[in-house]
Amino acid sequence: MTMMNSIPCMIMRGGTSRGPFLHMRDLPDSQEAQTEILLKLMGSGHALQIDGIGGGDPLTSKVAIVERSSHPEADVDYLFAQVDVLNRRVDFNPNCGNMLSAVGPYAIETGLVEPQEGTTIVRVRNLNTQRLIECRVPTPERQVCYEGDTRISGVPGRAAGIQLSFLDIDGTKTGALLPTGQATDTIDGIEVTCLDAATPIMMVNAADLGLSGRESPSELDDHPAMLKRLELIRRQAGRRMGLGDVSQSVLPKPVLVSAPSSDTATLCTRYFVPHRCHKAIAVTGAIAVATAVSVPGTVANRIAIGAEKLASDGRLSHVRLEHPSGFIDLDVEHRNGNPCDIARVSLIRTARKIMSGNIFYSLPSASSPDMLTSKAS
Repeated sequence: MTMMNSIPCMIMRGGTSRGPFLHMRDLPDSQEAQTEILLKLMGSGHALQIDGIGGGDPLTSKVAIVERSSHPEADVDYLFAQVDVLNRRVDFNPNCGNMLSAVGPYAIETGLVEPQEGTTIVRVRNLNTQRLIECRVPTPERQVCYEGDTRISGVPGRAAGIQLSFLDIDGTKTGALLPTGQATDTIDGIEVTCLDAATPIMMVNAADLGLSGRESPSELDDHPAMLKRLELIRRQAGRRMGLGDVSQSVLPKPVLVSAPSSDTATLCTRYFVPHRCHKAIAVTGAIAVATAVSVPGTVANRIAIGAEKLASDGRLSHVRLEHPSGFIDLDVEHRNGNPCDIARVSLIRTARKIMSGNIFYSLPSASSPDMLTSKAS
């Protein structure tokens, strides 16, 4: 016998991702109980997630959990959860900058933050990384505006631009920008850069794996020998970065880099999540790659167009990354002209409210009280 439960939910698109936004107070305290509920909500365990609201793809099997913050410099706390499509696994370790772009609008819509006239700055503490992000949300007449002229690659149409500024992003998971202590390491005969800025990544020159770096995501996903080798390298990189056994974690994320095809771009990327190629690129992954461009000796720095001048200047004002769906533009600010000390990275995303109401899930009646009791009760 099962019991049907419901909690308030708002489904939103954030950047190139989509998923439910929930109040932390509506979920149980323990992460184990949260995991069971999120798996039910998304319908994991089936390729189409047919019994939930997941879309059968990592980009649409994401959850944002938001609550008013106790941090003196933040308005709200944001916990991101990556829900596995096929397996009963939820990873609370990574961050998602795309979903983050909808946190500001969600906080305003649900009364966690009072809107201001014109633009409302929502200060977010990301609980996955314990870092702060400033979100500038357009609020004409003190209401969230979703309509606008901003276009981002990977999303049809145009919408209102939301500026995200990620602060003090060095070493979010490992405590160091270069957690192995050097710009490049050799793993399985391949030169690799292990870097931690907003999220831990490991970068490889696509040519070193016999690739052009411009293959489509489906072509790369249909390359089992390459994927197997990339995963072996990723696991060794995880150990060297101090992350331990990462076989059951999505971190670090692998990134293939190559020279851009456009003279207006800095670098071409193929980003994995981590066993399938992203159809665009994650915001946090883009931040890490953009950071790596100006760090002398990294794989990205050696390939990127104009990187030598940018690194020598000690300041990087703008990076444009190619990805399978188009481009992403980022502004990187270095503290005191030091390319290894990042003050902030800013970019523009868009978001949209899709629906609001209650979402239903069922749990076995024999479940523990903790699993069925929310913080609000």
